[in-house]
Amino acid sequence: MKEDTIIALATPPGVGAISVIRVSGPDSFYLTDKLFRGKANIINSASHTIHYGNIVDSNESHIDDVLISVFRAPNSYTGEDSVEISAHGNPLIAQKIIGEFLKLGKIRLAEPGEFTKRAFLNNKIDLSQAEAVADVIHARSEASLRGARNQLDGLLSKKVGKLRESLVNATSFVELELDFAEEDIEFVNTEELLKRIDEIIIEIDSLLETYNIGKIIRDGVNVALVGKPNVGKSSILNYLINESRAIVSDIPGTTRDVIREEISIDGILFRLFDTAGLRESENPIEEEGIKRSREALRNADIILFVEDTQQGSARDLLESILNLTSGDKIVRVLNKIDLGEKSHYDADVKISAKTGQGMNDLSKILVKKAIGTEYYTEKSAIVTNIRHYICLKKARESLLNARDSVISKISGEFISVDLRNASISLGEIIGEVTTDDILNNIFMKFCIGK
Repeated sequence: MKEDTIIALATPPGVGAISVIRVSGPDSFYLTDKLFRGKANIINSASHTIHYGNIVDSNESHIDDVLISVFRAPNSYTGEDSVEISAHGNPLIAQKIIGEFLKLGKIRLAEPGEFTKRAFLNNKIDLSQAEAVADVIHARSEASLRGARNQLDGLLSKKVGKLRESLVNATSFVELELDFAEEDIEFVNTEELLKRIDEIIIEIDSLLETYNIGKIIRDGVNVALVGKPNVGKSSILNYLINESRAIVSDIPGTTRDVIREEISIDGILFRLFDTAGLRESENPIEEEGIKRSREALRNADIILFVEDTQQGSARDLLESILNLTSGDKIVRVLNKIDLGEKSHYDADVKISAKTGQGMNDLSKILVKKAIGTEYYTEKSAIVTNIRHYICLKKARESLLNARDSVISKISGEFISVDLRNASISLGEIIGEVTTDDILNNIFMKFCIGK
């Protein structure tokens, strides 16, 4: 596969200022010269130079004015000889250029993520960095972009690499000791080995603890607004998104379906679900909306339980909600404080969605509820990927088995197997140990051209 030359559109399809077509592989320069007409031959051009000219078809008819960027191996994104063709952003032009390349033979369309896959196979980046490329592209908030950027910069890779190196060294001493078992030579004492294992377990635990915040940074937070009809759930949604997205009315049951909107607070993505008022209804349409509300409630990371100052206590509704979800997800919100309180209410925050009073406090509570008290700098290694989390859990389990074997004075052969399994699990994160199935599963999720 690595001997193939591949081509794909690297910019989004559609009309734009420019379209960039990426070509990579051993015949990139040769094939480009077949279609490029300019002052320089690409095959003789220096790396990291740009050349102006025309792309022509097989009849020497002019297709478009282009700029050709030249990247020579190994100093390219893929680690191979490659070119990037910048043409006018008409999809017909891009299709025509790609079509003319394919007519030449010795080249094929790139598969999803194949350019990045080649970068990994050519040791330009490791596997966790390759996965971060997709996360950078699809990031929808500042926090998720920072998290992806950290991973792409290799913060997690360096951390895992050091742990794996320490583990490999420990394994080497155990296996060396096995080779000299008859001479009864001790290369590493039990206390030192246990200390090394414990230190690695502690480091793995610290990484595992970042996954909750990492998942939030990467995927965002689901927030369900629930409560009785007319408590102001839709007004709260409209205020937070600064738009009249949901219909506001004094008539109970106005919201018949779950309305979803997204906002960013302190760089974190929050998906807000404005639900139908939870009550008994004989209207089949409203009842369907209430059913969907309960489903949104079950899937929520945070629940804004909204009451207002003018209605009676909704404690019975709160108790029914607690049957569907855990109490630590719930934030009690008292709305309409501009109308005055008729009686005392327990609430985490008191607001008026009409005047905006207390809404900044609500935003702060959402952020605190999402990330807790954990603090991570932009240079922290954070686990955001479920695959990495599973690999770390497997490594930890193997290390615990090795620790038990050391304490029980079981043969070094068993200790060595567990230490090696832990090393393999860590290696899977950065691609030191991998299979074609893992690679295919990762890169098939990429877009074509990346």
